[in-house]
Amino acid sequence: MSKPASRQGLIDYCLRKLGYPVLEINVDDDQIDDLIDDAIQYFQERHFDGVERMLLKHKVTKEEKETLTSGITTTTASSTVGITTTTFEESQNFIQLPDHVLGVERVLKIDNSTISSGLFNIKYQIFLNDLYYYGALDLLNYTMTKTYLEDLSRIITPDTQIRFNKKQGRLYLDIDFQQMSDDTFIIIDGYRLLDPADVSKIYNDFWLKKYATSLIKKQWGTNLIKFQGVMLPGGVQLNGREIYEDAVRELEELENTLKTEYELPPLDFIG
Repeated sequence: MSKPASRQGLIDYCLRKLGYPVLEINVDDDQIDDLIDDAIQYFQERHFDGVERMLLKHKVTKEEKETLTSGITTTTASSTVGITTTTFEESQNFIQLPDHVLGVERVLKIDNSTISSGLFNIKYQIFLNDLYYYGALDLLNYTMTKTYLEDLSRIITPDTQIRFNKKQGRLYLDIDFQQMSDDTFIIIDGYRLLDPADVSKIYNDFWLKKYATSLIKKQWGTNLIKFQGVMLPGGVQLNGREIYEDAVRELEELENTLKTEYELPPLDFIG
């Protein structure tokens, strides 16, 4: 069908676009599986519909906190100059994240004690005392007060400093874990990859279908290049290089389209 909803459906769609079953597509099944994986990976990492923003909750148990604060270190490198040897070590203050996490924006504040909660909360007190006089509340003054308190909170209890790399899947938290209570929950704000097995609509993405088709076409041309000039019965001549070059041109156009229309632009650093 023209709207694939599974991996095999996407493969069948791509082969039909290339001429199957009228033509024999000289590409092995294992090659097709690799190309579909490449297309999905490229879609997930570059297309804005390939990821979603998520809030991931993690409970730091007592046992995990003891591991993070036990002072365990790992030697990362050593250097010897003359008779002096210098060793560099790194604390293992990281939390292992799932493989589908693509990036981490921030970790929500663990301690927000600067602005008191409950009955002593400034927002509660303002509404308790002033909201009774409907229309008398000065919104400008309230906004400026809240902004001032938020700035004060960021100075006294700044955001948690983090480091994250997708290849390792380690979220480093540069905090004092000894001051953290047992079984504390941390909220991770970041992005995760969409799994086509859970979101079947990915297989029907217009750009992905064309990109996967062109990848298979390129592999088809690569397989036939070595038989350039071979005559088949009936006077038909193989022309794998033309198939290959057409596919390369199509892939370049699709990748340019992805960059200009479907990829989120990089944020500028201002400073």
